[in-house]
Amino acid sequence: MVKFLDSMEIKNYAMNQNLPFTAKTKMAEVIHLDYRLIPIIGRFGIDFGFGNKTVSEVCSDHEINVWFFLEIINSYHNPEYFPKKQLQNFNAQLIIRYLSSTHAYYLNTKVPEIESYIDEMEKKASKENQKNIKLLNDFFKGYKTELKKHLDREDQIIFPYIISLENSLLENSFDQDLIDMVKHEPIENYEQSHDNVELKLSDLKNLIIRYLPPVLCKELCQKLLIELFRLEADLENHGRIEDKVLVPKVKLLEQKILESSGIY
Repeated sequence: MVKFLDSMEIKNYAMNQNLPFTAKTKMAEVIHLDYRLIPIIGRFGIDFGFGNKTVSEVCSDHEINVWFFLEIINSYHNPEYFPKKQLQNFNAQLIIRYLSSTHAYYLNTKVPEIESYIDEMEKKASKENQKNIKLLNDFFKGYKTELKKHLDREDQIIFPYIISLENSLLENSFDQDLIDMVKHEPIENYEQSHDNVELKLSDLKNLIIRYLPPVLCKELCQKLLIELFRLEADLENHGRIEDKVLVPKVKLLEQKILESSGIY
């Protein structure tokens, strides 16, 4: 029998870890300590202007699970801290809501920002370098297409499937179509075909660092490279949550579905 922690157990765990960010930390102090958390906080629908409120107060204002919020920002702040067992104890819909928001951030904010740098570089490129910048632009467009395809599959197929599993167990109702999906299209299939979108991004960075001839717009090129590194780090953190939290959790849900429906 799989045991999930209740909210008080999660709270007690979080309070006993001596983490840099707690429910009593001022939200403004979170940003002052690690500005990289600005887009992470934004994915929860939190805007600036929270005054002197604590993390707990801001989360309460926005109806956000404060313990989930803390686990996310603490794990992003310190890559060595990754509470996969604790994150697995939050319901799947909460995790998926955060992941979907992250997908939207990539496609609607981060990718267009990177595209704008490359487009500007192409406009300012010397005649000798125009071909190289165009190749760079084409390479990123290909990466964008691959990334969007990957994220769309998760948003439109994988995530609804996971929510159906969780709802089925909550309602103690087991639709035959869902049981068939668990038997024939389990999350394990998705795990095996989970594209490593970071690999192509790494190729793009190396293309710039190792092989791009000197450009006139050096500052733009530097900004582009910095944003590619930031996107790569964000994707790695995002992938950890999917691979080490969501997928194992879904495997347990699938197992419970089969057990509850009498398959096991």
